[in-house]
Amino acid sequence: MHELDGVTSGQQTKSLAVSTIAFTICFAVWTIFSIIGIKIKQNLGLTDTEFGLLVATPILTGSLSRIFLGIWTDQFGGRIVYFVLMLATSVSVYLLSMVSTYPMYLLAALGVGLAGGSFAVGIAYVSRWYDAGHQGTALGIFGMGNVGAAVTNFGAPFLLIAYGWENVAKIYAVVLFVMAIIFWLTTQEDPFTKARKEKGEKVRPAVMQLEPLKHLRVWRFAAYYFFVFGAYVALALWLPRYYMGVYDLEIATAGMLAACYALPGSIFRALGGWMSDKIGARRVMYVTFLGCLTILFFLSYPSTEYSIHGINGPINFSLEIGIVPFVILTVFLGFFMSLGKAAVYKHIPVYYPDHVGAVGGLVGMIGGLGGFILPVCFGFMNDVIGVWTSCFMLLFVIVGISVIWMHISIVLSDRKQHPELKAAKSLPEMMHGLDENYP
Repeated sequence: MHELDGVTSGQQTKSLAVSTIAFTICFAVWTIFSIIGIKIKQNLGLTDTEFGLLVATPILTGSLSRIFLGIWTDQFGGRIVYFVLMLATSVSVYLLSMVSTYPMYLLAALGVGLAGGSFAVGIAYVSRWYDAGHQGTALGIFGMGNVGAAVTNFGAPFLLIAYGWENVAKIYAVVLFVMAIIFWLTTQEDPFTKARKEKGEKVRPAVMQLEPLKHLRVWRFAAYYFFVFGAYVALALWLPRYYMGVYDLEIATAGMLAACYALPGSIFRALGGWMSDKIGARRVMYVTFLGCLTILFFLSYPSTEYSIHGINGPINFSLEIGIVPFVILTVFLGFFMSLGKAAVYKHIPVYYPDHVGAVGGLVGMIGGLGGFILPVCFGFMNDVIGVWTSCFMLLFVIVGISVIWMHISIVLSDRKQHPELKAAKSLPEMMHGLDENYP
């Protein structure tokens, strides 16, 4: 890439570090309802379905906004888009503290959700500072900003207890505003955008930016992300409520245990990016799906009482997952999800180096929609089915379908159309020059 000529490692590191910190704060803001939503639920007497909709509404905005934010990033550069996005979101978060009715909470939550669109902006901005051989690791490090969910689950309960939920929103708004200023003062235009402006090249129309979306593989990447990211966000929002309902914990304890899940779901994303660079993103996706499928099988099993007609009378026993093994299982679930999130995004700059914003925005949008749809489904299933573990049953089905589809559509299709790959040591995403119709 000629645009990287003259770019120093110091510039790369600074851009990556500041972008990651900004994304961490944005993600913490994006998931703020996982904690303050519980207090709002208690104040308004909401059902689980209404609560699920409340915590999921910011995810909807953050998801839908990713597609046009990605396009704007490709057109105008990530630095200016990132800066304006954080400023606008900080205002929305501050206004959240001033509403009092359920419909107004939902409306305010839409504005808060803009924070989630920061991923599409940051992923395009960061990727343009690195060559293809290092993008997986760099994007994995950037994706560690998902740890913002753990920050909220761990810290927000204590702020809520000490200052009230309204002041939690105000504190988050101020922190995000300050981060926007810091980002603007410490970063510079990415090499790709800078080179384009120096050459006087015109910005590509939005229609051209969306052209790659006609390829099936883009939508396949999006489907994978629906689980590895969408379900991750959904559980980060839902687990505090789950711990309080199933194990009768206080909000502070529930938040900390939920953070135990969210933390590995973020910090190991860098490992997933490194693994994708070294062994191929598709192998990492197999590890992700098979690991999650195994864990979800155990998490799906509801607490059950058994009575066996024995020789000397009935033998009664029960099967249930105690809180300690449950926490351990969720930690490993978050770990496997973090690998998968990095693996999905390893593909994009390799296949679509000139459309990272648009393609990354679509994939992120579909993944984010999972974070919106799933909490609503979790609440609805609680109200209708009445089984707490029904949320994990749903996720088990989704992963099962995903891994079967991936195996059929990738392995079998690839080998049929490109038999030379049967003996290839490098996986397809590590190769260059593949035709546009490659699945």
